[in-house]
Amino acid sequence: MIVVLMGVCGCGKTSVGEALAQAMGWPFLDADDFHPQANVAKMRAAIALTDDDRRPWLERLADEMAAINGRGAHAVLACSALRQAYRDRLARAGDVRFVHLKGDRATIESRLVVRSGHYMPASLLDSQFATLEEPADATVVDIRAPIGVQVAAICTELNLLPPNP
Repeated sequence: MIVVLMGVCGCGKTSVGEALAQAMGWPFLDADDFHPQANVAKMRAAIALTDDDRRPWLERLADEMAAINGRGAHAVLACSALRQAYRDRLARAGDVRFVHLKGDRATIESRLVVRSGHYMPASLLDSQFATLEEPADATVVDIRAPIGVQVAAICTELNLLPPNP
């Protein structure tokens, strides 16, 4: 199984994903690491990506996810997956479950303005919300809850049992 934590920039995909992966003893993947350099340059320049920009990135992610599923392994992936078409493409990789880390604009913007070391500027938040197509079939988690509470909710909703220490 691959658990995809999705949502707009600044919703906590990486923080929650790393915590969930650690709790489950699974590897953590960040979709940002799979972007071609041209996409990273556009985002650094505060230029929103197009579907054409995202296509090779989604294919690369789907290939990696299919390989993980093919080995019978598990992973946690942090990926915006804002449109249903993107989620549909990723879901074709096999056993994939989506978790929407959902929050309001004010909460997320307050996180983005203090975030450092990330190429996605706060100025792209509006384009992220404009692109977001709320998933009908995802587990929804409120990002205002502490990370541990979010991880516990995900484990409960997806029937995940963390390994015993």
